[in-house]
Amino acid sequence: MKCEEVKDRMPDVAAGMENLPREMEVHMKGCDACTAKLAEMRQTMALLDEWTTPEPSPYFDVRLQARLREEMAKQPAGWLQWLRKPALAAALTLALAAGAGLLYQNGRNNVPKNEISDVVEPGSAVGDLQALDKNHEIYTEFDLLEDLEVQPDVVANP
Repeated sequence: MKCEEVKDRMPDVAAGMENLPREMEVHMKGCDACTAKLAEMRQTMALLDEWTTPEPSPYFDVRLQARLREEMAKQPAGWLQWLRKPALAAALTLALAAGAGLLYQNGRNNVPKNEISDVVEPGSAVGDLQALDKNHEIYTEFDLLEDLEVQPDVVANP
């Protein structure tokens, strides 16, 4: 038997809950450290058996009952007192939900897009598409120009 196995069973043997097994007895004859440890544990258990708990004061129950009556006689807390804890819990829940929503929204806005660099040659297909995107509102207003009547005196001769 190894020292670790002996140390695991030592508390039960020292408390008298278990008799000293034969394998443990053989190990203890050859191991002075385990023998000393068992002797110390038996002394500790003997001291614990002699120890008695102190008796509570004879007036303990009387004082406790008086204190309970005093507490019960105090003015009951108003409805605002009872409402405070749930209101604080609801406010905290709302704040956490708002924070989580903002965090989620910021995370969606900060997703890197596959953007093309700003250095694009004018006249290229990519440059034309970017120009169309930037000037979308202007190009949608061209329809309004077609609706205007052309006045003959305003038109210049070519």
